[in-house]
Amino acid sequence: MAEIKRRLHHAWESRSTRTLSLLYEMELPFELVVHSFRRSLYNEDYRKLSPAGRVPALEDGDVTVFETGAITEYLVETYPESGLGRFKGDPERVEWLQYLHFAETIGQHLATLTQHHVVLREAHMRSLAVMKYETMRLARVLGVLEDGLKDGRDYLLASGFSAVDTNIGYSAIGAARYVRLDAFPLVLAYTDRLKVRPAFQKTLTPEGSEKLYHQDFYALPDV
Repeated sequence: MAEIKRRLHHAWESRSTRTLSLLYEMELPFELVVHSFRRSLYNEDYRKLSPAGRVPALEDGDVTVFETGAITEYLVETYPESGLGRFKGDPERVEWLQYLHFAETIGQHLATLTQHHVVLREAHMRSLAVMKYETMRLARVLGVLEDGLKDGRDYLLASGFSAVDTNIGYSAIGAARYVRLDAFPLVLAYTDRLKVRPAFQKTLTPEGSEKLYHQDFYALPDV
């Protein structure tokens, strides 16, 4: 049987970290292709894999998938032996799906704040009103995670770690760049548990590589 060629297209510190972490958690062999935010994501060859020119894109043999949620579902369904999915008939199926897609709700606020704090480099390009509003909304969705962890769970599902923790985990860890997690002690403890996992450690940006973030915390402008 021919070996499946698996390739992940990634940019350091981007949402593709979710898929990178998941592949490491599943212990699936793959080739990592790292892209620059400023260059290779916008060429025509890459857009054949990801039409919007975004990461991640996963090539798995003859299958190509983009969007982190879709990739997560594809991977756990194609390789169920990992035990990281929850399938039809499982009592945690609905909760698993809900958290999988809630990761993108958190990510929406995270992306807007990243645009205003990081991408729009000149102060006149930014909207303080948007920054304040999105910070408030980000704190609100972190409150949802705080409530979900109140029954003593180490991870989002009662049964333990699953693929949704790679998706939500990236968003929750990223949210700490804009919202102090001291107000959400259960979320803070949750992100601390994720950060020490060997799979997460492998996703950290290598020294000298192109980074998206250059500060641990981005405070609202004092104006």
